[in-house]
Amino acid sequence: VRDEEPTLAFMAQLGWKEIAREGNRVRTAVNGGGLGRLIDVIVDPQRPQGINGLGTVHHVAMAIETGEQQRELRDQLLAQGVKVTDIRDRCYFTSIYFREPSGVLFELATDGPGFAIDEPAESLGCSLRLPRQHEHLRPLLEERLAPIPDPWAPYR
Repeated sequence: VRDEEPTLAFMAQLGWKEIAREGNRVRTAVNGGGLGRLIDVIVDPQRPQGINGLGTVHHVAMAIETGEQQRELRDQLLAQGVKVTDIRDRCYFTSIYFREPSGVLFELATDGPGFAIDEPAESLGCSLRLPRQHEHLRPLLEERLAPIPDPWAPYR
């Protein structure tokens, strides 16, 4: 970002706290920090405004525990004038999307219902699973994607 203050103030409203600064890097944490709970904000006033495209991060996804918390936060953001999407059903979770002041797209996705709703947890990642709204794309995806090897095959 060119100016960290608007971004950090916005993130603070979402529960993120600054925990360290080193050079042009500001480390933020949520819920005590640790794996999956840190975001580094890199400050470069000379950097041109980023645009989505090849070689860029599309969005930063964060978890929110419940749909009720997600709805409340969405309402708060809307009340502040932030443009927020409607709640999107992704089958495995619901999401809302919005941009922080420097333009980075944020996603807040619920923890549930989770990826084990259509297959046992112990076989996650062993086959192509699609949300129902994308099931019609299965033939095309199966044609274009490399086969997924069965990681349990040696043990069967």
